[in-house]
Amino acid sequence: MSGIARVIALTFLLLVTWTHADHVIVTGGPTLRKWENLRVPDDQHDRWWANFIRASTVRMDEVRKAYGADAPVVWMVYQPSYQSRGREDGKPYTSWITEQAAKRRATLVWFNSSGDFIQKLNSRPRGSVETFDFFGHSNRYAFLFDYGNEIMAASTAWLHEKDLPRIKAGVFTRNAYCKSWGCHTGESMSKVWKSTLGVSLEGANGPTSYSDVGQGTLPVVHGSWVR
Repeated sequence: MSGIARVIALTFLLLVTWTHADHVIVTGGPTLRKWENLRVPDDQHDRWWANFIRASTVRMDEVRKAYGADAPVVWMVYQPSYQSRGREDGKPYTSWITEQAAKRRATLVWFNSSGDFIQKLNSRPRGSVETFDFFGHSNRYAFLFDYGNEIMAASTAWLHEKDLPRIKAGVFTRNAYCKSWGCHTGESMSKVWKSTLGVSLEGANGPTSYSDVGQGTLPVVHGSWVR
């Protein structure tokens, strides 16, 4: 291959890589009020149904400022929790989420189970995920897509650190920026994420708070962010 041909091939490869640089935002679901109303006020979660939705849209705006107005955003949302919370509240939450995605020119990908999430993440083009953010309930070992929605104070859908080998590491760029905005991720899952997928996952050492996301602020950690 001549020098000119090599330059053309490399340029084409760079253009393809740039074109497929996605910013993936994963959003877990809220609890049901009927369960949370049984708990003491200080232990209640998700009085506002849209804690994780609003945090996700704030992050979208931040991504576009950092990576450009046309940066492609892929928004993966756990649908069952918003369907059931919508029925409980008598509100069309899934329709509102669809409208928010369209308003922000984000590609909305609904998922319905842990396996469905893994399959859809793995279907991203190789080397395409430049940033990855998770908003939702979590513990030190897992993202909890559902928490307190079907069963009080329990999860029925999650991504456990033991499930990480099922994710194709190749979907991430070499220096992908990944962050979990849920509670306690940095206490175990971040380490396993790095060793399994080869990219760092910033997570919380301690709980996180979504109390100010309605004012356009990302969640804060009561502890420290670690990798």
